[in-house]
Amino acid sequence: MYVYQGKNLKKPAPIVVAVHHCQGSAQGYSGETKYQPLADKYGAIIIYPNSKSGGGCFDVASQASLTHNGGGDSQTIANMVKYAVTNYGGDAERVFVTGSSSGAMMTQVLAGAYPDVFKAASAYSGVPAGCFAVSGSTATQDPPGWNNNCANGQVTKTAAQWGDLVRGYYPSYAGNRTRMLIWHGTADNTLKYPNYQESLKEWSNVLDLTTSANTANTPQSGYTMTIYGSGTATTAQLVGYSGQGVGHTVPVHESMDFAFFGIQ
Repeated sequence: MYVYQGKNLKKPAPIVVAVHHCQGSAQGYSGETKYQPLADKYGAIIIYPNSKSGGGCFDVASQASLTHNGGGDSQTIANMVKYAVTNYGGDAERVFVTGSSSGAMMTQVLAGAYPDVFKAASAYSGVPAGCFAVSGSTATQDPPGWNNNCANGQVTKTAAQWGDLVRGYYPSYAGNRTRMLIWHGTADNTLKYPNYQESLKEWSNVLDLTTSANTANTPQSGYTMTIYGSGTATTAQLVGYSGQGVGHTVPVHESMDFAFFGIQ
């Protein structure tokens, strides 16, 4: 992992885990995104995990990664958080995760398998947790398992089916669930747009939210914001942003992520 400690670090400091895309790297993603100036402003720690695979993708296909404390890349990242809490003065009660593409898929997996660790998440152009599962895939194979049906937006489930899948990653867990921010572009040809609605279905069930309201041209022209349940863009349990004509991936909105995380 690559770790950035913001100036005037809070004690304890909020932690944001920022997970890179395929063919990316920890330090590459640290430069592509603009989380570090926000870390300086708010005294936060940013953890950039680095994929061990040759193609830079994270394992979101194996049963190990899709199980709480089951091993795989998801537990490795959860362990990075524990390390930062112990060694850098991180705040275990204010831990958040975000990522793009493969990193967004991992973001949703982490929210499902480690709701005890991550309080809120922001996923850019990913897929629902569990959508990429591949029978027989292992945590050590390189490259990690790839699910074409999911990538092409052909995996659909009811909200309850998605929710049951997520709850199965940590069956004994009865605490609060990770708040979710989901971003997707309608012109995404890598992880196709139907994955957006499936993600919202999944997390609306996990978070027990049944109503939603749309707002056009928010946060900018061509985007539609959907808030589930009550609250605002920064306080709701589940918020989605659909970008009309936006491809893979949606540009990162760092300040909006920090606001959603409550880092201010």
